[in-house]
Amino acid sequence: MATDKTLKGGQMQYRITNARTGQVVAGRAELAQSPLKRMKGLLGKKGLAPDEAIILRPASSIHTVFMRFAIDVIYVDRDNKVVKVVRDLVPYRFSSAKGAKAVIEMMTGATNATDLQPGDQLVMTEQPA
Repeated sequence: MATDKTLKGGQMQYRITNARTGQVVAGRAELAQSPLKRMKGLLGKKGLAPDEAIILRPASSIHTVFMRFAIDVIYVDRDNKVVKVVRDLVPYRFSSAKGAKAVIEMMTGATNATDLQPGDQLVMTEQPA
């Protein structure tokens, strides 16, 4: 699908799992920690595969201005506990969550197959790119 358009460049990737259910939330997630990487986020991308994500850290709010596609958004606190889940956030919208320290962005519909809810503990396991 969109695998060749995303998650390039030899950066560390993570597998994100829901500790409560054991479900894989994202098989490949790239961490964007620098101000430039966070600012760029998914801008300019045409999409993500259902198992791909980008983790924006630190972040407690996002926007989808100039994005080409809708996304699912997972807000987590400093311990990677889910604070809020926003499904199908369309382009040209803003979203935030009080208490969030990081944001996980995924292709819209990607969280539908998971029983993800506020309070769930996410486990991020490093994987080679």
